[in-house]
Amino acid sequence: MNKLYFSLALHNHQPIGNYDFVIEDAYHKTYEPMITALEHHPGVRLALHYSGPLRDWLAKHQPDFLKRVRTLAGRRQVELMTGGYYEPVLAALPDADKLGQIAKMNEAVLKDFGAEPIGMWLAERVWEPHLPKSLHEAGVRYTILDDTHFKYGGYTDEELFGYYVTEEQGHAVSVFASLQYLRYATPWSAVSEIIEWLRQQAARPVQAGAPTRVVMMGDDGEKFGLWPTTYEHCWTQGWVEEFFSALEQNADWLITCPPGDVLQQVAPIGRAYVPAASYDEMNVWSLPAEPSHALAKLTKQLKAENRLDILRFVKGGMWRYFMVKYPEINTLHKRMLWASAAVHRMKRVGARSTTLDHVWAGQCSSPYWHGVFGGLYLFHVREANYAHLIEAQTQAEQAAHATEEWLTVDSFDIDCDTRPEIIVSTEAQWLLIDTPIGGTLIEWDWRARNLNLVNTLSRWREGYHQDLVEATANGSLIVAGQPTKLESIHAAPVRAKEAGLDQKLFADWYRRASLVDHVFSPVETLDKFYRSQYAEWGDFVNQPYQAKVTRAAKKATITLEREGGVWIDGARHPLHVEKKLVVETGESAFAVFYTVTNTGAEKIVARFGVETNWGISGGDEAEGSYTLFAGGRLQRLNAIEVTPQAKDVAVVVERVGRGLIRASEPADWWQFPLETISLSEAGFERNYQGTTLMAHWPLDLEAGAAWKCKLHFELVKSAK
Repeated sequence: MNKLYFSLALHNHQPIGNYDFVIEDAYHKTYEPMITALEHHPGVRLALHYSGPLRDWLAKHQPDFLKRVRTLAGRRQVELMTGGYYEPVLAALPDADKLGQIAKMNEAVLKDFGAEPIGMWLAERVWEPHLPKSLHEAGVRYTILDDTHFKYGGYTDEELFGYYVTEEQGHAVSVFASLQYLRYATPWSAVSEIIEWLRQQAARPVQAGAPTRVVMMGDDGEKFGLWPTTYEHCWTQGWVEEFFSALEQNADWLITCPPGDVLQQVAPIGRAYVPAASYDEMNVWSLPAEPSHALAKLTKQLKAENRLDILRFVKGGMWRYFMVKYPEINTLHKRMLWASAAVHRMKRVGARSTTLDHVWAGQCSSPYWHGVFGGLYLFHVREANYAHLIEAQTQAEQAAHATEEWLTVDSFDIDCDTRPEIIVSTEAQWLLIDTPIGGTLIEWDWRARNLNLVNTLSRWREGYHQDLVEATANGSLIVAGQPTKLESIHAAPVRAKEAGLDQKLFADWYRRASLVDHVFSPVETLDKFYRSQYAEWGDFVNQPYQAKVTRAAKKATITLEREGGVWIDGARHPLHVEKKLVVETGESAFAVFYTVTNTGAEKIVARFGVETNWGISGGDEAEGSYTLFAGGRLQRLNAIEVTPQAKDVAVVVERVGRGLIRASEPADWWQFPLETISLSEAGFERNYQGTTLMAHWPLDLEAGAAWKCKLHFELVKSAK
């Protein structure tokens, strides 16, 4: 029988900001058992990758674990891979940050394990053809993609048993193809079936002069114990023990070999130029909701019909579309680029190096996408990225200003839509005003807490929502029960952590930001507004405003205006909205002066509302988070409530502080939680994404009349 190289690479990662108890659980269920298994099976050789955030946690909480891995590396049983330190999607980073993140990981691998890595784990296998240049310059000799990437380039399954060489501008790297069969079979199929499949590959004829065949599987280490149903299967019932024993028993023809050693022993198959892609699932997730669901359904049907001849030509989207699908991701990404540029301008090398580490932490990939894992939908993960970016921006601006106080106002197309936004920066706060879309406030950074107070997520329609609707309707939905049998994450039944989630599939038609201007019927209800099923009469919510900036020594005024209209009974009535934001140095506060003028010839009777959205983690907790109205009226942040005729309200998170809103005119207030329904590896779940507060007033304007109101926003730190 021909010899067959079997190259395994396990990627282990925890995102920036993840909870200690979550990582602790992963350590005991997957990371530590895998190292124990390798210690007991010295004949099994493979590659391991630990992302920087996980490495930092291990160094702090389990330092002996790193020593054990170092021992395995010392006896050449384990090859350690590099990567971007904070597990970024490299294709989306400035080149300097690509190189910096890889260099930081190279240093960590050498320090921890005594090895200089030559292979790199590519986060989420997001590949774009320009990457080889940066990888080569960083000293990377190989990386691992999926067979999906190659099939998009026209390659067949038979052509993927080995590795290829690709290049960009003459900078070459080797690329392996991780085979989907092994990703899906390991660890869910019987060990005997996998060994038999490997035996069949070894038994196939090899052309004279062709390199020895190599099968590669690179995948998440967490699949061995942390994914649903896998802990007992892998460790209690002994799947990994059986698998490793089988590999050793078949070592006469099946050679387990880390990819770095494969490069030394096996010649490349040839040259390849691979199109932009990720793994198959990511290419589906990145599509808009309807095409995503349609493609997933079509793929499932073609697989059932064994139509591999068609499947190899079925292609999904690309990772960058997440920045179209979710405007919140685009804001985070462009905010990262802004912070990176500011830090790279720092003149003092030592300070720049320290501050760059915060930028790199803010590039951690998790909140920049969403699929079957939480990603963007995990509030605390988004919050952690923002915290690092805000800290980096603050340090860069402190270095750029000679005084402790400063005030700058920039008109800049930060979101890259060819229309400029307004950026206001002081030593205490940073505001991003989306002039082209409603003149809304889409980021408000509180520097003292490294918090973005508008870190919310709108309720976007997802392709997988239809699966929840259908499973609920046909009775196949499994609610809050433990699985009764082993299930692959790639083919699991539809589960939900609670009943009734299909009744909360509300979809917003605009982005839930702050200073969103509404005009609606005097008899409109909170329930319809909460469900995003109300009738908007005005054209101010997501339409462009004109901006003008005036400056004084320590004060800036940003005047936002729109000549809009109100539709009542099918007729348009002209309405002018002006809002003036006044920001001063020395304060974590700003004021907004509203003037709403009836510029038409007929009377307008409606309600005018100003929506704010507050994104602070902990809003769904039973204690310590609430809104407080005048007179002591207190309610939880995730409550659905109406509070009539109040001027003042405080959004309180006791461990952080409070955000105060004071209105010059008594308002009726609508409050409700922004809750999304997302899909995780454990099933459908409800996620708190922030709290919506809408102040609204009666608008009873004769022709030429105006209504005025001042809103004052202020942030106060908790004494705790």
